Amino acid sequence: MSDASTTRRILDTTQTIAVVGLSDKVHRPSYFVGKYLLDHGYTVIPVNPMIDEVLGQKSYASLADIPVPVDMVDCFRRPDQMVELTEAAIRLNAKVLWMQLGVVNNQARDMAIAAGLEVVMDLCIKIEHARVFGGLNWAGVNTGLISARRSKRINL
Repeated sequence: MSDASTTRRILDTTQTIAVVGLSDKVHRPSYFVGKYLLDHGYTVIPVNPMIDEVLGQKSYASLADIPVPVDMVDCFRRPDQMVELTEAAIRLNAKVLWMQLGVVNNQARDMAIAAGLEVVMDLCIKIEHARVFGGLNWAGVNTGLISARRSKRINL
């Protein structure tokens, strides 16, 4: 688990994020996260061998196929797949390995740390971004519908 200042620094210095398991299905959490990251100025590289493109971004079959430098690898995969993904993130020279909510693998964490990567485990990058930079409301999202401003009344 990382504290708010560490999370803020990681998210502030990250530009390019490979999202492993980014889905093209709009109801999936990975889709919401990918869209949120794009909307907040990050370069998002989808990694999903089942799709060619999502959110207007070319998808790659694996981390090894990505032709550009990546700052962070954000993983929407099962914990038992994390050792292999960590090895790939290390080969990619990523700076951060982020394991989403429910993804806990201590062996992968230890491997990444030993290789010099920072690790965030069992946290949602979207929620953490909103928490440290603002925009998180009671439901966990910023809908833009709740405001302290008085609405204009229409007289009929």
